[in-house]
Amino acid sequence: MTKNSLCLLLLLSVFVTSCIPLNDLVYLQDKDTKGIERAVSAVESKPYRLQTNDVISINIKAIDPKLVSIFNTTNSESGSAQGRSETALYFDGFTVDDHGNIRIPVLGEINVLGFTLEEVRLKIENTLLDTYFKAEANIFVTVKLAGFRYTINGEVGSTGTKVLYKDNVNVLEAIANAGDITITGNRKAVTIIRQLPTGIEMHTIDLTDINVIHSPYYHLQPNDYIYVKPLKQKTWGTGKTGIESIGTIITILSLATTTYVLLKI
Repeated sequence: MTKNSLCLLLLLSVFVTSCIPLNDLVYLQDKDTKGIERAVSAVESKPYRLQTNDVISINIKAIDPKLVSIFNTTNSESGSAQGRSETALYFDGFTVDDHGNIRIPVLGEINVLGFTLEEVRLKIENTLLDTYFKAEANIFVTVKLAGFRYTINGEVGSTGTKVLYKDNVNVLEAIANAGDITITGNRKAVTIIRQLPTGIEMHTIDLTDINVIHSPYYHLQPNDYIYVKPLKQKTWGTGKTGIESIGTIITILSLATTTYVLLKI
């Protein structure tokens, strides 16, 4: 093999290995059926159970708003959350303390650790009906998370702590809210770090595989931490696309030629 052929082969190898394959960029690929379309089966998400430091919003309504005004932390003539911003709900909400309790005016401390939002709603509603009101008062209790908070870092458009005002958030929604994964982000190695009462769990998922929707980490829990690892092409600095790689190769060749000419002078 001639010297020129060896150089050409070396440059071609750099060009091929530095480009990021399309399969590394596409989400939810059906790898089992090799491109054959199929219906995505329903994915069941388990209801979230409250943990310490969670903040929930509780609103109590009745036919006569004055009857329940003492139980609410905000003053609203209509007895609803209308007119309050989502940010205000965070500050006016009830924080689950280290013992798993929240403190509600008149009702006092109520343990909610490990309960779902629906179970908390029923617990408060039954307490009100048993102690303070009759069924004719038409008590209506609403319990919601005061914002779904998560933190994302690594190869995404916008890192940091994010808040979505939804009850359920999956990892793709969270990533889209952070500006999507960059072209140098490894979609096959997205790490979810989750704080549980029993300790910290860490799991890596592959977002290019459609089967990820069946993972227990596909649906996030409040306060999850998401880390997107970089691809190895980022550290090489040879370019993320074919055009960038060609430009890098041309630059290297030009520099080598210039250096050779200067040394010959």
